[in-house]
Amino acid sequence: MRFAPLLVNTDRPMSYEPPTPPADLPTDVIDTLNDYSPELLRDVAHYAEDLAEHRERQARLAEAEEEDEIDERPDDLPDDVPTKATITIKEINDNRYYYWQWREGDRVKSKYKSPVNPDE
Repeated sequence: MRFAPLLVNTDRPMSYEPPTPPADLPTDVIDTLNDYSPELLRDVAHYAEDLAEHRERQARLAEAEEEDEIDERPDDLPDDVPTKATITIKEINDNRYYYWQWREGDRVKSKYKSPVNPDE
């Protein structure tokens, strides 16, 4: 007669007592989890781990984006102009001028930068 090997999780000691929930876990979450089957609890655990990794990744990306915005801000960009602004040229009365231009919702905003140097 052959017996299949028994796989045991050795990361945590086995106990006949129910586990103690973390102190900061809300009571309603504890009550809900206590009603779940072992299979559903494992599904919740996998989902919670995946969700935690996703949120950590989103936070890292947002932080990296903030750092990029700070690092890439041109020296001559005024404080009231966002870093996403681009420079455009407008012609007014046969004179050419540089303007910072960016979008805010459905509107395009502009702010004067300087005259265009004809030698450029």
